[in-house]
Amino acid sequence: MAVLTEPVARERSSLITATAFVVALSLRPALTAVGPVLPRIGDALHLGEAAQGLLGTLPLLAFAVASPLVHLASRRFGMERAVFVSLLVLAASSAIRPYAGQAGLWIGTAVVGAAIAVGNVLVPVIIKRDYSAHVSRATGIYTAFITGGAAIASILAVPIADAVDWRLSLAVWGALALVVAIVWLPRTLSPEPLPAATSGDEAPKVSVWRQPMAWLVTGFMGLQSTSFYLFVNWLPTIEISTGGVSERATGVHLFVFQVFGLIGGLSIPFLLKHPTNQRAGLMTASTPILLALIGLLVAPHLAIVWAVVGGLGQGAGLVAALSLISLRGRGHHETTQLSGMAQAVGYTLAAAGPVVAGYLTQATGGWSTTLVVFAVLAATQVTLGFVVGRDNR
Repeated sequence: MAVLTEPVARERSSLITATAFVVALSLRPALTAVGPVLPRIGDALHLGEAAQGLLGTLPLLAFAVASPLVHLASRRFGMERAVFVSLLVLAASSAIRPYAGQAGLWIGTAVVGAAIAVGNVLVPVIIKRDYSAHVSRATGIYTAFITGGAAIASILAVPIADAVDWRLSLAVWGALALVVAIVWLPRTLSPEPLPAATSGDEAPKVSVWRQPMAWLVTGFMGLQSTSFYLFVNWLPTIEISTGGVSERATGVHLFVFQVFGLIGGLSIPFLLKHPTNQRAGLMTASTPILLALIGLLVAPHLAIVWAVVGGLGQGAGLVAALSLISLRGRGHHETTQLSGMAQAVGYTLAAAGPVVAGYLTQATGGWSTTLVVFAVLAATQVTLGFVVGRDNR
């Protein structure tokens, strides 16, 4: 039987370890491909605007319900195997839901959200284990892959729908998840994680739901998620209503928002490297979001500027939030539970944020009050960044 030399074995191990980033490519396309073709889905399946809005929010609700339960599957089957099964479920549900009628679309979308929640919770924990010396930098790369996958799906959704139909523009991302599952398969065949788990992997003695630090981390994650989905759902409408921006231009601005999110996510790890104090990174990541909201309020004609600033803040904020989960979690079990808690609460707020924004705007007849309220939330995120940025446990 052939024996691998040490350099070859080390290279093989590094390649397998890097598959965590490949998984990130599949965690958003099934979601971001829906928005651009949502009117076509509504026309084909006779869904009104309210139902279309709920369809867009359903995966976030699935995230919120499934995230706290992921650690149970992880402890029973192992993180690698849980991720592998979730990728297979994601592939199947993504491919089937467009062709299963209205009921199938709703059920399939919920299953898609639950499958993605497994990756959302476990992959950052795996990255913490595999890249323990460079958690923030590795998290930045991970979120860059997430953002890249999301942007690609957003761009290709309409061209695929024009060339064939909207059903294929959704189903095609099931093939991506299947390919990623095949790439991930070698991890499930390994007798132990690569690299082996470190010490301190025991279950936490006190539930994360009873830890003040966990609630601070969760608050930061929740506020970051809320502002992100406000921008994703309402930025085009805000620009049209307050800045006189054309519909075509708002699509370009939303793409710019995503591109600069990638840049922000890759840049912020340099400010998160300190082992016990990440205040500079957390506050730097949060401030652009506040500036963008104030800018949309006082100078809406500079919409492209605020898309750039907001994008930088959102990309950096996501990396900061995920890094914070990894840095504050003690051991893999606690980090998994903290990740589930933060994402459950975070995505609940994210699902409510766009709805609250729409209600406030309808009640007040304009976007000013809404922007003020969300600017206050962004200022709260900056404050939380200062408080939770130093680990005083």
